[in-house]
Amino acid sequence: MNSELEVRELQHRTELIDPDAEMKCSEDGDYMLPEDDNYSFFSKGRDFESVYVNHQYTAKEREVLTSYNSLDYLPPHSNVYRHWITRQPARLDWDRWIMMGLIGFSVGMIGFLMHQVIDLITDLKLEQARALLQHFEYMLAWLLVLAFGSVLVLFSAASVVLFRPSAGGSGIPELIGFLNGTTIRSIFNVKTMVVKFFSCCCAVASGLPVGPEGPMIHLGGLVGAGLSQFRSTTLQCHLPFFTRFRNSEDRRNFISAGAAAGVASAFGAPVGGLLFAMEEVSSFWNMKLSWQTFFCCMVSTVTTDLFNSAFTGFQYMGDFGLFKSNKYILFQVTDGIAVNILAFLPTVVIGVLGGVFGALFNFTNLKITRLRRRIVTYTKHASLQKVLRIAEPLLVTVIMVSVSVMLPAAFPCSKFTCFFDGDTYSSTCTNHPSSPLHTEPTVQSYDCPEGIRVVVNGTTFTNGSFNQGVCCYSADGAR
Repeated sequence: MNSELEVRELQHRTELIDPDAEMKCSEDGDYMLPEDDNYSFFSKGRDFESVYVNHQYTAKEREVLTSYNSLDYLPPHSNVYRHWITRQPARLDWDRWIMMGLIGFSVGMIGFLMHQVIDLITDLKLEQARALLQHFEYMLAWLLVLAFGSVLVLFSAASVVLFRPSAGGSGIPELIGFLNGTTIRSIFNVKTMVVKFFSCCCAVASGLPVGPEGPMIHLGGLVGAGLSQFRSTTLQCHLPFFTRFRNSEDRRNFISAGAAAGVASAFGAPVGGLLFAMEEVSSFWNMKLSWQTFFCCMVSTVTTDLFNSAFTGFQYMGDFGLFKSNKYILFQVTDGIAVNILAFLPTVVIGVLGGVFGALFNFTNLKITRLRRRIVTYTKHASLQKVLRIAEPLLVTVIMVSVSVMLPAAFPCSKFTCFFDGDTYSSTCTNHPSSPLHTEPTVQSYDCPEGIRVVVNGTTFTNGSFNQGVCCYSADGAR
């Protein structure tokens, strides 16, 4: 039975109507418009729009769509097959649970390594930049951060554009397409995995407003696709283990579990990973797969958090296995304040403004993307197209570094809530643990005097100050 499934899977992988067209689409589809696109810049039906607006395909786009092949994920339901199933002995599927655990552990280790690499590069950059800012060397600090960011972005963009275009972006659309039956070349390849990990670390550590969450989902799918098969065409490795999983249905389920484990590792939320895979990426699901995927997510989360608890930038900090709430619980609320019902009126206004500006942002983003694709399309030379695609993130890096480093200089230094000046201590100090209103001790000083700290009856006073505009500073994609 396994041999028949392998033959069917091989046929699905090789029966491509136009492999060259599919490869071109997978590599350049996100960057170029079709040659026969004569629609105006604000034409309806050419971007993601309302569900009531039909998308308008050109002849070239329809030709590319026909080059894709579909995977048959539905199991056979013939009378012979169902009779054969009834005669099989009951199985505990212990090997499937083992595979889910291996995938969860592997994805968790990838998440741990990614965090450590990003922290190592970011801390090195910030340490040098802080030293220059404390001496009011703004231009040198700007040049230092710009040099770090530009080199990292150059490596990140060049590795994707020149070596592995299938590793670009988050990889979530390609993952959803594959899990719903569309064959997409090279998205589950060892080379794609290496370039994805390297480019993501560089992009996040450069200071761009990006994070590792999306790429972690793709990396989780990559682990699920490769580890479950115990073979690799790229590495020319075919191990004689778990051979019964070498069929399209099991491979699809393990990819779904790997994507869920990627979410769980990135956010520390195993339930969130399960719900993401169930609601967003997968169309084929059952109750047994829910429990197996949840187990995979639990292993992934525990693995990432367990090693992150003791290491920062690959330096052992102690407390191995101590899960600190302030480090692993995002958006933690430790104190609360009394709220009058009138406070809900401004929230309505904020909600309306958020919706309006959100729609405006989406519209602008789609049109800028269309403009980018048109510029690249009108560039006839392939080498110049690659240069443009590498130069674009470099331009964004220059803008982000300039804003994040220079903008805080326009803000004055502010005193802490609990301060002292000579022998005079603040009388309205709210830094007591019982008060929800206080200045966090982790605020950044930027170029403000750090001063000294003294503790009086359990309350910390300082004569230093901090910069309120330093919140505009971007250390990496997460901080």
